[in-house]
Amino acid sequence: MTDTLPSATDVLIVGAGIAGASLAAALAPWRRVMLVEAEDTPGYHATGRSAAFWHETYGGPVVQPLSMASFETLANPAPEFSDRGFLSPRAALTIGHRTEAAAVDAFTAGFAAQGVAIERIHRGQIARRIPGVRADWTEAAYEAACSDIDVGGLHAAYLRAARRAGAVLATRAPFQSARRVTGGWAVQVAGHALHAETIVNAAGAWADQVAAACGVGPVGIQPYRRTLAQLRLAVPMPAELPLVIHVGGEFYFKGEAEGRIWLSPHDETPVEPHDVAPEEMDVAIAIDRLQSVIDWPIAAVERKWAGLRSFAPDRIPVFGVDPCDPGFVWCAGQGGFGIQTAPAIAALLAEQLGAPPAAGAIGRVDPAPFAATRFA
Repeated sequence: MTDTLPSATDVLIVGAGIAGASLAAALAPWRRVMLVEAEDTPGYHATGRSAAFWHETYGGPVVQPLSMASFETLANPAPEFSDRGFLSPRAALTIGHRTEAAAVDAFTAGFAAQGVAIERIHRGQIARRIPGVRADWTEAAYEAACSDIDVGGLHAAYLRAARRAGAVLATRAPFQSARRVTGGWAVQVAGHALHAETIVNAAGAWADQVAAACGVGPVGIQPYRRTLAQLRLAVPMPAELPLVIHVGGEFYFKGEAEGRIWLSPHDETPVEPHDVAPEEMDVAIAIDRLQSVIDWPIAAVERKWAGLRSFAPDRIPVFGVDPCDPGFVWCAGQGGFGIQTAPAIAALLAEQLGAPPAAGAIGRVDPAPFAATRFA
């Protein structure tokens, strides 16, 4: 355990990935906060295995306001939080086959109507940005603002900020159970008994299991396996290669250093929550899809990994009080966009738990579409 567990806290946050860590940092100046993590290190699962990009349109139109509002915090954090930003310019192409022009048109028009800086482009402009793209890939939407995220740096900054503000962090501390008592919850964590006024469920793929351990009904958080592979190419790769995402959701890839790319088949295989590993078939599918788009020869698959992306039934994040128990708070279902929305979700949920109202773009986001009460 990183810290000694106290006997009582105002807010117990279960899970120290990006969701729990960002909320702890936002809330700890105003409430007593304890953050418990079952693994040896925080962020072992989804946070530590992220593809690490900020892409405003990723996650769809309901999620977009959270991503947009989070951008300023990620790019230009307050100096007391970090002495540098967490974003590096990348740009993105949402790309389509010549038969998918209508889908790219609709994608572009829909997000342009929400104020996203997005440009419809065609074959010649695509080829300049992706040398070697095959002739049938003629449709794309271009977003200049897409950036890589330093996920490790961001997560560590949130944990430091939380602890500076007095939050307690305990690792190797699995949440076991909780029952309602006067003034809150009697909780068992790693064999240790404590009292918490409020429990926040930021347990990612395990969110429904944590709810069950508290006697709270599930909202239907389903984890899915997502595969990534790092490939070394046998040809030079342009340094300015954008993030490339298929408009139909069959792949994405982005350049890394020294002629390497990260590639995913954008798979979503429903699984039980566990320490997930990649399947060879999914890596092979990813490579086959890549080679249908570009003619770059592949020298080696250097490494491969998988992570868990967890969604609510409507694929929209869930944060706020439970519809049946106001002492139980959800912060779950962030899918593959939890990193890029963490500043907004943390600030909006912290406000519900006693922090001051969020300022700026985050304060203008309506939290109502994300409320757990929609599952009443």
